[in-house]
Amino acid sequence: MVIKDTGIGNKEVMLADLDHYMSDLGFVRGAWDYKHATYDYQLKDKGNNYYLRIEANAIEGKLEDSHAVLKLEDPYMGRHLFPHGLDYDSPIPDSVVQTAKRKLQVLNEKLSAY
Repeated sequence: MVIKDTGIGNKEVMLADLDHYMSDLGFVRGAWDYKHATYDYQLKDKGNNYYLRIEANAIEGKLEDSHAVLKLEDPYMGRHLFPHGLDYDSPIPDSVVQTAKRKLQVLNEKLSAY
């Protein structure tokens, strides 16, 4: 499930600042390589785990450089299915989606002040 109209997709931010904002909001930088990073935020509901995910691609520099500039993609969500990963087609409860949207609004405010 892609979450559109958050104001986050296509934003550009330095890695050091993005790591700081994401950490403050409870996101964890998981998968990454020299040109790409993925930030996840876990939400729980009735025994199910959902992940709000934001991907970032380096457009200037490499990811190990704190001054690298990253361009964010639109956030998306999926339900965790053990051991297979995330199911992006699974229905997500409205309460979980609303919590994710509030989290994204705070992130967008931080990024807009950047």
